[in-house]
Amino acid sequence: MTSTASTPSTDSDPGAAASVDAAQRRVLTVLVASQVLSGAGLAAGITVGALLAQQMLGSAGLAGLPSALFTAGSAIAAIAVSRISAARGRRPGLALGYATGAVGSAGVIAAAVADSPVLLFAALLVYGAGTATNLQARYAGADLAAPTHRARAVSTVLVATTLGGIAGPNLAAPTGDLAADLGIPRLAGPFLLAGIAYAAAAAVLAIWLRPDPLLLARELAAGAGADVPAGSADSAPEPGAGVRRGVLLGTAVMVLTQLVMVAVMTMTPVHMHDMGHGTAASGLVIAIHIGAMYLPSPLTGRLVDRYGRKALATASGLTLLAAGVLAAIAPGGSVPLLALALALLGLGWNFGLVAGTAIITDAVPLATRARTQGMVDVAIAVSGASGGLASGAVVDLAGYPVLALGGGLLALAVLPAVVLTARGTPAIAR
Repeated sequence: MTSTASTPSTDSDPGAAASVDAAQRRVLTVLVASQVLSGAGLAAGITVGALLAQQMLGSAGLAGLPSALFTAGSAIAAIAVSRISAARGRRPGLALGYATGAVGSAGVIAAAVADSPVLLFAALLVYGAGTATNLQARYAGADLAAPTHRARAVSTVLVATTLGGIAGPNLAAPTGDLAADLGIPRLAGPFLLAGIAYAAAAAVLAIWLRPDPLLLARELAAGAGADVPAGSADSAPEPGAGVRRGVLLGTAVMVLTQLVMVAVMTMTPVHMHDMGHGTAASGLVIAIHIGAMYLPSPLTGRLVDRYGRKALATASGLTLLAAGVLAAIAPGGSVPLLALALALLGLGWNFGLVAGTAIITDAVPLATRARTQGMVDVAIAVSGASGGLASGAVVDLAGYPVLALGGGLLALAVLPAVVLTARGTPAIAR
């Protein structure tokens, strides 16, 4: 079965093909630079968000609330970024998203200084825009890619987040010292880094993301008569069963992997803190986790393109199960075992995200691609918010091992999702 999503064709014009290849290389270069910066901003907040809330509220029961809030904020931002991208292109949508994340970072710092939980929660919602934008950038990498190279294009954008993602948590202690010197609560220090990193990423995209990949892809498709992207997305034909199945499959895979990953990741620093470890140890574990989320992306992309989307989606569920089991049985004082468990957690998430993104991009025509991708990311964000919010309550009531094991078992739902929705999906998604 042939994919229903259109692909700009330049096969009959070698010169045009070379021009598109050059544009794609430039787009990926700019996206990589912005992802390195935004990765630092994203990881910094993850490392200390739960600890900051625990300190301000005096309870671990709501320690998962920051993750839930900035993930919920990312859901709202995903709608805004996708709508701006659909109307005006990826460049303004992504740049505005990162700029909004920088404003949220400043708000978190102000809340910590004022010791205001209400302001903290409001700022975390705004801060979530950076998370949404970081994920939406992967779609920009695939806009000009050939179908057989889409997963690799997505993975190139994702792997760039690794550098910043590893640096961010390991700068938690130094930025905390800097914050203390400035009269800011120590746990708010990483948000100084986040604000600067998000603002820099916004500037890089606003200045250098030219040509705009989505707008160029639409122009090429319109010239080839392959799609009707230049018009309103509202005028596009109703999606067929194959498109709907592809969207359902990709969404199910990414939603489940996001929910499990966020729930376990959010409470790991709190669990380590309760076991007597400092922010340096939890920062190292989170850095390893984030490295595993993004660093394997080039290999994952090649595996997805070679062996199919279904195979890697299935592998994501099995890997997350292994992560949950290991985290559940690891002694609380064992930093190496928790680091390994969080590495597997990140790897399982990576498998699911790359495979799911490729499935969605394969299935949806250019005319409606940006809006559909935005709505899918809303579902991902909502699932992450649910996982983050529930994680604190589960740990408070039953303990971290129950959370980890339960998350691993829940991840197995990816397998029936693949089986039930695979029939009728675009052939390339298999």
